Amino acid sequence: MKFRSQRVALPYFVAALALFAAQIVFGLLIGALYVDGTLLPWLPFNVARMCHTNLLIVWLLMAFMGAAYYIVPEEAQTELYSPRLALATFWVFLLAGAATLLGYLLVPYAELARLTGNALLPTMGRGYLEQPLPTKVGIVLVALSMLFNLTMTLARGRKTSLNIVLVGALWGLALLFLPAFYFPVDTVKDSYSWWWVVHGWVEGDWELILGALLGFVFIKMTGVDREVVEKWLYIIISMSLVTGIIGIGHHYYFIGVPAYWEWLGSLFSALEPIPFMLLVAFAWRMHAQRRREHPNKAAMLWAMGTPVMAFLGAGLWGFMITLAPVQYLAHGTNMTAAHGHLAFFGAYAMVSLTVISYAMPQLRGRDANGTLAQRVEMTGFWLMVLGMLGITLALTAAGLVTIVLQRTGSSPLPFMEVQQREQVFFLIREFCGAGFALGLVVYLSSFFVPGSADYAAQVERALAA
Repeated sequence: MKFRSQRVALPYFVAALALFAAQIVFGLLIGALYVDGTLLPWLPFNVARMCHTNLLIVWLLMAFMGAAYYIVPEEAQTELYSPRLALATFWVFLLAGAATLLGYLLVPYAELARLTGNALLPTMGRGYLEQPLPTKVGIVLVALSMLFNLTMTLARGRKTSLNIVLVGALWGLALLFLPAFYFPVDTVKDSYSWWWVVHGWVEGDWELILGALLGFVFIKMTGVDREVVEKWLYIIISMSLVTGIIGIGHHYYFIGVPAYWEWLGSLFSALEPIPFMLLVAFAWRMHAQRRREHPNKAAMLWAMGTPVMAFLGAGLWGFMITLAPVQYLAHGTNMTAAHGHLAFFGAYAMVSLTVISYAMPQLRGRDANGTLAQRVEMTGFWLMVLGMLGITLALTAAGLVTIVLQRTGSSPLPFMEVQQREQVFFLIREFCGAGFALGLVVYLSSFFVPGSADYAAQVERALAA
């Protein structure tokens, strides 16, 4: 860590990890409801799902903001414009998120909408965008505060390609949230505006953030020339924007739009795995050309694992269901959930954990954690990766059962009978989810492991530097 103001990233990282843990708890509860819908009478499924998905969005945004507050000053070679503003923004975001979560749990959703002024400007009720109007306004204010802080820092410091891409992508993230305030009565227009937020984030703009965060980590950990990293970054970004923007058409199938979207959506979304293939090639190329062996082996494991898992989840599993004839049969099945789980974890959760794994030791005064702590962290890595792969395969199998028994053939079975036949896969999913949760616990415990005998020496070197 070169600049004192980078320390404002620490509360963001801590909060992100705590919210991540809460998200996994709700995921386990949802999995239990799939196995037995009467198991938790005090927790309706729709409420548990809202908490699970909203926590996903909030903790990832927390992690992205923390990463930006850590990276931008170091890249710009200057202190953050206003550390106090960054900390104030953190508390506003955290308290607003906590209040929203409590609102979901304690107040019926229709009543929550009435109490928060949804009648004045209807915005609630859509997946991932269930937040009350005051929360959405708060998100906009938090984003504007962050962007002002980062842009002013960038304006008075060194302008690197990596910094420009990261801050530009964060501006895109904020602008793409604005369609969340547009909620037309026409369901076709509603789908357009909804997908511009959800798809525009996760299959467009966030890929730029992913590339910038990985690029920073590889520059710091491998010693590869910045120019090499930036060239790869430009290529990946270009492909992400071209395929992501037009590839949004794979969400327009059969919703009332012109039929040409079936061709455009199929073609360009079929090309979306290419940026992730390039990301894999980029990671392995940087690793092969490294000029030094960084002591933080755990962070390097996260950095190398991110593009591989992102390609599997966002690329391969996304391609499996993206063509219009396939989506006609697969839409709304657990194959979509399989893709969503692996893509979110592989691309965005893992890159967030990559930056946290690299930055946290720096924020605590050393280049890397001790050997024992890193071994614990890497154990958590493998438990989470294997657990998520198990979840994905179980959901994929359940989706295939739905397609075969309910959506094809001359005698489709009733929905509930099909669900009953899929129970074994829901049990497997819950078991793998428990394994993933164990991996997260192990990962979090690594922050409290003193390390090995080289721990004190690392602290001394850091203080001397």
